[in-house]
Amino acid sequence: MSAQQAMDAFLSRHVQQGPAGCGCAVAQNGEILYEGYYGYANLEQKTPITADTIYRQFSSTKVVICTAAMMLYERGKFLLNDPIYAYFPEWRNTQVAEEQPDGTYLIRPVKRPIQVRDCFTMSMGIGYGGEDYTHRMMQQVRDELSATVGDYTLRDDIRAMAQVPVRFDPGSRWLYGFGHELVAGMIEAASGMKVSEFLQKEIFEPLGMTSTGYRYFGDTRQRMVTPYLRHEDGRMEPTTGMFDARHEPEAKYEAGGAGLFSTVRDYLAFSQMLACGGVYRGQRLIGRKTIDLMRQNHLSDRQLQDFTNSYLDGYGYGLGVRTLMDPGRVANTSVGEFGWTGYMGTYVAIDPSERASVVYMHNLIPNMEEYTHHRVRNIAFGMLK
Repeated sequence: MSAQQAMDAFLSRHVQQGPAGCGCAVAQNGEILYEGYYGYANLEQKTPITADTIYRQFSSTKVVICTAAMMLYERGKFLLNDPIYAYFPEWRNTQVAEEQPDGTYLIRPVKRPIQVRDCFTMSMGIGYGGEDYTHRMMQQVRDELSATVGDYTLRDDIRAMAQVPVRFDPGSRWLYGFGHELVAGMIEAASGMKVSEFLQKEIFEPLGMTSTGYRYFGDTRQRMVTPYLRHEDGRMEPTTGMFDARHEPEAKYEAGGAGLFSTVRDYLAFSQMLACGGVYRGQRLIGRKTIDLMRQNHLSDRQLQDFTNSYLDGYGYGLGVRTLMDPGRVANTSVGEFGWTGYMGTYVAIDPSERASVVYMHNLIPNMEEYTHHRVRNIAFGMLK
């Protein structure tokens, strides 16, 4: 059995026991080695998954955002050790909420300012939620912002969140969350454009990504896959994406951590550009050495303790991407293979050493990421020439 046949067999079985439908493509050096679509975009209407099916990217948005920001980095717009208050003045006096042995919190100044690097590496101290002081205040601030402003912008959010004490001193720990909202804000501050405008001009148009964006356009609404909640008994219940309201044409917020939608083919073009040293069809979008900087591990041993779990075994974390440090433990890819994952099951793995990449997409809760992605990765990289 060839690797392509193995992928067909795996995906055809997978839609019987996992997502309603899925798509996957593998490419090397600009050549598509595999492309397959299985199951349904909508079970009730029996709408098949095709190459035109659009998926919510959730955190797969992060790879695009961090790449865009690093394009500005290599144009001299910022340095990684710049304090973020140089771009967002309201963050000059950041505080930290230090939990005490008795469960109370000491609010004190941070030992050093949050740097741009801390935002890329998720080391700035605000996560996505929780019951600690920082995240209770985060929710309170956003509730107040919604009540006073309504549908607020990314810049509104960044300004308001500056009053929230972080959970730890910047650069000392790793916590998945708000950092990439600040990276997206850096794109706006450094380029003078909205995030969507910069992405469209500098990435989507050059790569021919005609089905990718934050907000619905053309027939993108009709091509969006229906997300499902899979119950333990196998029953599939249609649900909604938590950020679906932000896809509406009148929506304002353009997030760094989530929010894009895309197709397998669009995202494959993006991944191949990164796999091939920043060049796509003869056009350079970003420098090879800048990609190398993104995909090296930037975490300390202490931070890696916060980062590592069974899904990420063998990986470290770079500038917004997981990066393979020890392939002998887990993967048939190379040191420095990198990418990320989305909340509802999207996945990208990029191996510049082989000029290869794999993109897989479904929209399902629970996302089955560890079962699905590792198998897809292993089969895909068995196809390489």
